[in-house]
Amino acid sequence: MPGTTVGPNGRTKSDYPGERLGLPASGVGSVAGFGRRLAALTIDWFIGYGIAAIFATPDPAVNPWFGWLVLGVWFVLTAVPVAAFGASAGMTALGLRVLPVGDESGGGTGVGVGRVLLRTALIAVVAPPLVRDVDGRGWHDRAARTVVVRTRA
Repeated sequence: MPGTTVGPNGRTKSDYPGERLGLPASGVGSVAGFGRRLAALTIDWFIGYGIAAIFATPDPAVNPWFGWLVLGVWFVLTAVPVAAFGASAGMTALGLRVLPVGDESGGGTGVGVGRVLLRTALIAVVAPPLVRDVDGRGWHDRAARTVVVRTRA
């Protein structure tokens, strides 16, 4: 197409997030927006905080490692369901799902344990989800070759 910028990985510009990935512009299957993704992460974090608080006091004078405990619980509560079902509790509540991108296995819908562990670890670092590409994917999704899509309008 005239005027289209093409890079080594295909188009570098698009009319909407997810166009380069073959996703629809809106509705089911479109790239999830940052706000919805942040809300899902917040739900998962509060669930992790609550579970950690059941087992240990959140008082820093009594338990200085409580923050690490919350992080560990959140990591497990995010990684396991995303690997098994493609979505965490917060994602399911908000109608989101993680899908693989560029899957060489023939279009399977499973993300895979390795991708999920890398993706979740990079989310825990905080910065990677904040830096996004033209498709709305953060560094964590690019590194894991995944995309978060909407499962309902």
